[in-house]
Amino acid sequence: MPPGRSESESVTTSEFTIPGGLGVSAGGLTDGSTTSEFAVPEGLDVPSPGGESSETTSEFSLPKGLEAPQPPTAEPEGSAFSLPSTYSTKSAPPAFTPPAGIPAVRLTKEVPWQDRMRTMLRMPVAERPALEPVQKTDESGPAVPRVLDLTLRIGELLLAGGEGAEDVEAAMFAVCRSYGLDRCEPNVTFTLLSVSYQPSLVDDPVSASRTVRRRGTDYTRLAAVFRLVDDLSDPDTAISLEEAYRRLAEIRRNRHPYPGWALTGASGLLAGAASVLVGGDLIVFIAAALGAMLGDRLAWLCAGRGLPEFYQFTVAAMPPAAIGVALTAAHVDVEAAAVITGGLFALLPGRALVAGVQDGLTGFYITAAARLLEVMYFFVGIVIGVLLILYFGVKLGAQLNPDAALNPAERPVVQIVASMLLSLTFAVLLQQERSTVIWVTLTGGVAWSVYGALHYPGGISPVASTAVAAGLVGLFGQLLSRYQFASALPYTTAAIGPLLPGSATYFGLLSIAQNNVDKGLVSLAKAASLAMAIAIGVNLGSEISRLFLRVPGGSAAGRRAAKRTRGF
Repeated sequence: MPPGRSESESVTTSEFTIPGGLGVSAGGLTDGSTTSEFAVPEGLDVPSPGGESSETTSEFSLPKGLEAPQPPTAEPEGSAFSLPSTYSTKSAPPAFTPPAGIPAVRLTKEVPWQDRMRTMLRMPVAERPALEPVQKTDESGPAVPRVLDLTLRIGELLLAGGEGAEDVEAAMFAVCRSYGLDRCEPNVTFTLLSVSYQPSLVDDPVSASRTVRRRGTDYTRLAAVFRLVDDLSDPDTAISLEEAYRRLAEIRRNRHPYPGWALTGASGLLAGAASVLVGGDLIVFIAAALGAMLGDRLAWLCAGRGLPEFYQFTVAAMPPAAIGVALTAAHVDVEAAAVITGGLFALLPGRALVAGVQDGLTGFYITAAARLLEVMYFFVGIVIGVLLILYFGVKLGAQLNPDAALNPAERPVVQIVASMLLSLTFAVLLQQERSTVIWVTLTGGVAWSVYGALHYPGGISPVASTAVAAGLVGLFGQLLSRYQFASALPYTTAAIGPLLPGSATYFGLLSIAQNNVDKGLVSLAKAASLAMAIAIGVNLGSEISRLFLRVPGGSAAGRRAAKRTRGF
């Protein structure tokens, strides 16, 4: 026992006990001291962020002489979205900025709402401009479920009327923004409409959907819906939800502008004009008109019994073909091919074909595939109906010659008048407003004149001539629709009627009926090429008008196209 210690004192012995005689400074071990193998040695002072010495040591402590950057005093608490203290906008790398900068978007009210909404739909959500003045609503804000329901009902009428998917989405987006729902995303497919709205990043989204089960052609109703959307998009016009619902109900309840007997007569006149367009005379005109009217009545009968449209097209294609075969079997000196071709003109689904190709060119591939599949089914129905009649006609001894090509180039004035009559009757069948019929009639005459001038005197191929004429139709239609703030369909669909490939379709079917399948397929391929030329030409004409022609208060630079993916 060391001297000087009593036996009552507690002696602690351990292999870690400090040997006797080794003094420990005041900064040594004390109760509550923090020790670590990474502790800063004695004598090394580390400045604290506040400028005062800090007693807390850590393995991440900096050596003496190295000062850490001071955070801004105005924002003591850090955030995931706070910029680093070393960030400088002057020295920021331009990796994510386009070389020419981000283009400004002009969304003045003088620009048609279709262009404004289409521009914003093609932009990322983070780059969309601030919300424009909205409609007057209650102090509690817009009723989100009712706004979404109104949006879906408007989109349903547009899609059921044959409008393109991009224009339907633009209209739905315009309705949502007019009531203050700027963070919304509409989505359109062939039979399903949906819209999702998220108030903020931390709120749950609200979604609604609606199924389009019936589609009907009524361009008067389509124009009325476009006027409603235009009024809703106008910041100077305040329309409440109740008023919008009332106007929408009136649009749905309104009767068609033309009665049933007028539609049947229009289908007959359309077939007669088409038969004259391909070289028929007065007898051919009457025969084609009677066949088309009989087919129209049979189709109405099938529709009243609930048969699908496939069978309606099959039944409607039989009477014109039967009349043409009967005239040939009776040895009447008429162009039976012109009679059957005229009857096919009234049945070719040009409207659905143009809408399908337009959806594909604008990036809506699912909707485009569904529309084109619908066109294929309609076309197959027409093929079956005509082939049945031609097959029995050939078996009965009717002398039908697939090599007898029609030559409509000898009477240009008569054909121009016939093309204008065809466009006029087509507009009636589409239930267009009477104010648009005259414009469509003139556009159809111009389209046929351009086609005839390019194909016959110019010697250009039918496909190229058709594409140029259809491009002019699309250009004129887009101009008229933009200055009328309306849809382009009433100005384009009926005007492409004279360009539809009726004769190529008939001769292809006749060759197949006579067991000349190879020649028939070539003729049908030509008909398909002409149809695609029409659809692409109409869409290209519309796009050209947006690229190079200025509209009041707008510019072509404010409209973004779909992003190129280069196959990825």
